[in-house]
Amino acid sequence: MRYTGPKWKRARRLGYSLLGTQEEFNSHTLKKHEKRTYAPGQHGAAKKKQSEYGKQLTEKQKLRDLYGINERQFRRLFLLARKGNGVTGTVFMTILESRLDNLVYRMGFASTRRAARQLVNHGHIVVNGKVIDIPSYLVQVNDVIGLKESSKDLVVVKNSLEATTAFVPFVEVDKEKKEGKFTRLPERKEINQDINDALIVEYYNRII
Repeated sequence: MRYTGPKWKRARRLGYSLLGTQEEFNSHTLKKHEKRTYAPGQHGAAKKKQSEYGKQLTEKQKLRDLYGINERQFRRLFLLARKGNGVTGTVFMTILESRLDNLVYRMGFASTRRAARQLVNHGHIVVNGKVIDIPSYLVQVNDVIGLKESSKDLVVVKNSLEATTAFVPFVEVDKEKKEGKFTRLPERKEINQDINDALIVEYYNRII
């Protein structure tokens, strides 16, 4: 089940930004919650040493919520990664980055992954000229992602592109044409350095 409650509350409980950068989390959280470093709730301030399983579970939740994926989909992608070639954690992160909703976000067509998911769901996005309305669609290297012709004047897309000043190195974006290319698979060092994927692998290895 995907969490649909307040993002800031979920982020403070996990101690991690769900918008994409830890800097955003630190700035927003310290301002909004008067530097409260503990989790929300009646027992949030209680200090308790986290078990190894607890650390693994928290890390899994951080990554799942960051990409906005429900548990069933998340586990399915992990199993796919475990069958792949290479280090499971790295393969897993690469698969997550290859999702269509994530790449729509990475290319600046949406300001958040949630907004990117809505663009895809509403049929505004095309891959290689064909409308794809499945956010979990796995994009292949060299695929071209863009806006449907009738959707190119969407204000939300225009505003998001104007606000985007830099892109991740594994995409190329033409702001004028409102399209981008997934040029290569990302390297592990290029994505989510604050996530310890080894803990997530350990978590699933013990329950699957």
